[in-house]
Amino acid sequence: MFTGIVAAVGNINSVSPLAGGQDAGVRLEIDAGGLPLADVALGDSIAINGACMTVVARTDTAFSVDVSRESLNRTVGLDAPGEVNLEKALTLAERLGGHLVSGHVDGLGRVHSFESVGESRELVIDAPHELAKFLAYKGSVVVNGVSLTVNRVEDLEAGGGKVCRFSINLIPHTIEVTTLKHLHAGARVNLEIDLIARYVERMLSAAR
Repeated sequence: MFTGIVAAVGNINSVSPLAGGQDAGVRLEIDAGGLPLADVALGDSIAINGACMTVVARTDTAFSVDVSRESLNRTVGLDAPGEVNLEKALTLAERLGGHLVSGHVDGLGRVHSFESVGESRELVIDAPHELAKFLAYKGSVVVNGVSLTVNRVEDLEAGGGKVCRFSINLIPHTIEVTTLKHLHAGARVNLEIDLIARYVERMLSAAR
């Protein structure tokens, strides 16, 4: 489990294909940036842009993970060198500054706009229609591993299909300490819906 509070911005230094042909995944070697690794053991979990991955090797300043082809097909930002948001798995002794996050990407969104509003910036994202029922005003959502609060949400037709468009206000601190600063209109993002909403939907559907 995670909190969606990014601990450091790291960098994917290399992407190496795993044995097995085009259906195989890749191994990522990641510079941990400011993320301390002294307490990280092989087999521990680290969220990379919101996707929970298992550490298969590490040094004092870097670590490696294997990403399956399935994970590559369902996420963005894990297939090429570049900056990534990092968070180690939550311990029971830590503050829950964001919300409970599983590190499982539920779908890919697309940035509709990213514009300045006063000292902050408004991030507007089009989410797949199947995630619409999990997104609510003042509810929580994870974007590229960052726990955020939904300020506005609407269901509409866009690009020939139905989407759920929601907006988020990003304060300067969040922009400074995460990779969200690099987003632009048209960019794709990893989305994880609220864990509680997931279980509520399941309980309600099972009762029908």
